[in-house]
Amino acid sequence: MVYHPQTDRGIDGGDSDTIAAISTPAGVGGIGIVRLSGPDSAAIAAHLSSSVPAPRTAGYRVFRDAEGGEIDRGILLYFPAPNSYTGEDVVEFQCHGGPVVLGMLLARVLDLGARTAEPGEFTRRAFLNSKMDLAQAEAVVDLINSSTEAAARCALRSLKGDFSDRVSRIMDQLQNLRIYVESAIDFPDEEIDFLDDQQLIASVVGTKSELAALLAAAERGKVMREGIEVVIAGLPNAGKSSLLNQLAGLERSIVTPYAGTTRDTVDLVVDIEGLAVSITDTAGLRVSDNPVEQEGISRAWQSISDADLVLYLIDITQDVSNTDRENLGKIEESKLLIVWNKIDLDDSFVPSPTGCQADEVKISAKNALGIDTIRNHIRAFAGITASDEG
Repeated sequence: MVYHPQTDRGIDGGDSDTIAAISTPAGVGGIGIVRLSGPDSAAIAAHLSSSVPAPRTAGYRVFRDAEGGEIDRGILLYFPAPNSYTGEDVVEFQCHGGPVVLGMLLARVLDLGARTAEPGEFTRRAFLNSKMDLAQAEAVVDLINSSTEAAARCALRSLKGDFSDRVSRIMDQLQNLRIYVESAIDFPDEEIDFLDDQQLIASVVGTKSELAALLAAAERGKVMREGIEVVIAGLPNAGKSSLLNQLAGLERSIVTPYAGTTRDTVDLVVDIEGLAVSITDTAGLRVSDNPVEQEGISRAWQSISDADLVLYLIDITQDVSNTDRENLGKIEESKLLIVWNKIDLDDSFVPSPTGCQADEVKISAKNALGIDTIRNHIRAFAGITASDEG
């Protein structure tokens, strides 16, 4: 593993107190958990429940307050150091998941000498006790906050150490190369079996290739974690809201035959085969004297500026207009996909030149023709392949 601290700090390195927190989400649930970590965890558990079960064995206990009254009944678990999440003594109280009961139990734990854990402190202690490295600690948060199944699987791989192992291999290769180079410089006259030039070059090229692959994987992981921003733009009544509804699989935007129905941006997040995509439907890009519509158009251009990918719709029944060409000239071609819409009205339609070199697709947002092509383009644009999901 990599990124470990130089020494195992743990309990003897500044974390000698016992921390406690409610580990289940806020609100009402069938089961709630209060977790402790630190040297006094077992003693505190014994005060609340009279006895602590054998390590890693579930014990049914009554949890009592200071006067001996019953707070609740539930399961008590004990994980002695170092075989626990944090590497310290850990205790979990599993009781009914009401906020009042959990609050009473936590208050009793704090009365017995524990303190409230800071955000992320359990994982910080796990890192300080060399139970995980920094990449794995970050993966814990990514796994919790995953917005798609593919993102969750990606975070889980990092949590298991896959990413850290790849970094370690590259670091070892670089260290070996450094040893060979420095030895050749420091001991040029010694009879040492150095690598010849071709072997050295091959080793450097191989390491460079692995590093490039690692950086690409890290970038894909970032995309899986954060998703991408996609904006649907175009003239009024080009079918932007219909496309949004098709991609979302629901009627999020109002669709009418009247131009200018969308006056403000409409945002939602869509799971496109494992990729979290934030899609924004914008007001039609045209010249308008209406101050409300002008504000919507201004917001549309701001969304276009901030977007990772812009889907610019053109109505084939109107063909490309001078306004379309002006609009397209304001958008970076590297993040542009031109979408010719309403091909159900003319399947032999041949697009006119738009004046830019961006990719183009033909669809019918009304009849869902070509929608999968757009989904595939979005995933390809984000650099996501099937192997990134498994």
